[in-house]
Amino acid sequence: MEDKFIKIKFGLAVKELRLSKNISQEKFAEIVGLHRTYISEVERGTRNVSLINIVKIAEGLEIKTSELFHKIEKKI
Repeated sequence: MEDKFIKIKFGLAVKELRLSKNISQEKFAEIVGLHRTYISEVERGTRNVSLINIVKIAEGLEIKTSELFHKIEKKI
C-alpha cells in the first residue's frame, strides 16, 4: 500500500474521532501536547507520525492505540 494512502487514512480516522468528541484542533493539540499545525498536518495526511505521537493521539482521544489502528484498518 502506498505510504501517502496510509497517512491519509490515519488522518481521516483521527479527525473523525476528534470531531465525534466535539474538540477543536487547537484544544486537541493542547490536550496531547503537540502543536496545532502538527495536528492539522496529521489530519490532512501530510505528516508521517511517530509511534510516540500515535500513542499521545490515542490517549488524547481516550481510546487504546489498538482501537485507533482498528479504525484505520476499517477505512483501508
